[in-house]
Amino acid sequence: MVVEVATQYQPTIRDLPQGERPRERLREFGPKSLSNTELIAILLRTGLQGENVLAVSSRILARFDGLAGLGRVSFSELCAERGLSEAKTSQLMAALELGRRFVSLAPQERAVINSPQDIANLLLSEMSILDQEHLRVLLLNTRNEVLGIQEIYVGNVNSSVVRAAEVFRPAVQANAPSIIVGRPCAQFPRRGHHQGTYFGGQTSGHRAA
Repeated sequence: MVVEVATQYQPTIRDLPQGERPRERLREFGPKSLSNTELIAILLRTGLQGENVLAVSSRILARFDGLAGLGRVSFSELCAERGLSEAKTSQLMAALELGRRFVSLAPQERAVINSPQDIANLLLSEMSILDQEHLRVLLLNTRNEVLGIQEIYVGNVNSSVVRAAEVFRPAVQANAPSIIVGRPCAQFPRRGHHQGTYFGGQTSGHRAA
């Protein structure tokens, strides 16, 4: 007795209408119009028999809980995924690292802190994917312009203990009148979230941030 197992047909990228293909959509509408799945599909280029590249990309994102989780995995972990060769893993990890480096580039003009969202824009792209508690200090001038960002302490998985003197030392050394201290919130999962804790302070004889 022969039992036939029905398999769900998945069209290849070439089978899709022009307006639904990731590369064509990027060319027509720009990269911001594409989903994370589509952007990763462009990097991977090809899928597997019975699983097109969009399906592979979607599966990988789901496997690692989104882009933030994907940014934390190792080379060997990615290579172990079905459909990811060493070449494709290298392309994907290189693109993720380029994104991180681009975000960390210093702008031509110093960033100005006017709201908590400004702090989040500077810190959370990287800090939201960290596996440990990291304490970082933003050094500000009198116009609330960011002079620099320094890492003060790396704790364990869910806590960090640091003395106040260690927090203010970089500001004193840099003659920065104000500081803002940021860390990921321990009560929120980091993966896929953008919560954080921030507080301002003042060095001796200077105003608070």
